[in-house]
Amino acid sequence: MLKIATLVAALSLSVSPALAAPEADAARLRADVEKLVSFGTRHTLSSPDHPTRGIGAARRWAATEFAKIGKACGGCITVEQIDRRFTGPRAPNGVNVVNVLGVQAGTGNPDDVIIISAHIDSRVSDVADFTSDAPGANDDGSGVALVLEAARTLSKERFAPTIIYAVLSGEEQGLWGGRLIAETARARGWQVRALLNNDIVGNTEGQDGRRVTDRVRVFSEGIRASESLAEAMARRGSGAEDDGPSRAVMRAAQRVGKARSDLGLEVFGVRRPDRFSRGGDHLPALELGYPAIRFTVGVENYDHQHQDLREENGRKFGDTIDEMDFPYLARVTALNIAVIRELASAPPAPASAVLGGALSSDTQVSWPEVPGAARYKVYWRRADARDWEQSQETTDTKLTLPGVIVDDHFAGVAAIAENGAESAVTFAGLPPRQ
Repeated sequence: MLKIATLVAALSLSVSPALAAPEADAARLRADVEKLVSFGTRHTLSSPDHPTRGIGAARRWAATEFAKIGKACGGCITVEQIDRRFTGPRAPNGVNVVNVLGVQAGTGNPDDVIIISAHIDSRVSDVADFTSDAPGANDDGSGVALVLEAARTLSKERFAPTIIYAVLSGEEQGLWGGRLIAETARARGWQVRALLNNDIVGNTEGQDGRRVTDRVRVFSEGIRASESLAEAMARRGSGAEDDGPSRAVMRAAQRVGKARSDLGLEVFGVRRPDRFSRGGDHLPALELGYPAIRFTVGVENYDHQHQDLREENGRKFGDTIDEMDFPYLARVTALNIAVIRELASAPPAPASAVLGGALSSDTQVSWPEVPGAARYKVYWRRADARDWEQSQETTDTKLTLPGVIVDDHFAGVAAIAENGAESAVTFAGLPPRQ
């Protein structure tokens, strides 16, 4: 029988080498993570005022970086900080949670929004320990560096929707930064096309020694956390359990990943909201009905998450920068940039789509007109398939699929811009949300 070490070696030989990521600079990503680590700890309860140590210093640095990017693009990005006091079991005396936002205003409806996020806070083994060094290089310095790099690249382009680059706090205490950005979106009436949360996106060596350099996991919900019982029953009746808006954004990421084969990354679409029994800052957005997904490395190493810095019997613990793979992080960053560019260059997804064809050999699909759409793409698949199998484009807002029996198929519609950019797919057969 193969020994574990032999098996791991075989697995390592099977993965593809690191490829180029022209939209993202690995050296600059490393420099950003090094800077974040230099603050000692970024625990949510650490000092908000110390000039060089703690979460306050880290947040001020992030705000300064957004300001630099904004200045370089002629003011296309403005900096905003939103805050609220939260209290909970991991902060019984309460703490002021501050999110730092870089806002790239779009040329269209200001409430039409795409969000890319990561959390800046870090921790060690004891979640209440806010004094020990907590480098948080991968969790989640990697995500913060990715968000900043995405802003540097996308700020050179112009899009109809507003793009919000969000650096969140309070994740380790209870997803408080995620809740704050989601509730801000609701209070301001944002129409969120997608929220891409990046958390632990910079390592390629797993707990058992295997290396996975050619895969990134994307988590999404199917049945919506925000649905009423009546809406959930309608989804059940239409067979749409695998086709919520979050799942549609995941499929869009997979489509972009396939188109960007130069990145050498398989987008592994995991059909659950997050890793088993764990969570992240995209979950509060899902609870409020926004289509959100989470990007995470292809394999995790738990010795380098939520650990005191130490060595035991030759085994190293701690979330340190030497455990990261920056060429890999650059490719995940480039993928995020490509997904945002595609969704931001496309019209919004159709608000709804109607399915017809009961007692017929043909299926009819219709949908409301989408402003900015040059044409539409109708997708369909057999009812036992997980991903779209066939498609047809049209300039009309309805299409008949001859010989496609509605009982045996699912259908959906995407809107396409003149430049070919394509929205996420709207599942056909559910009533529009009120």
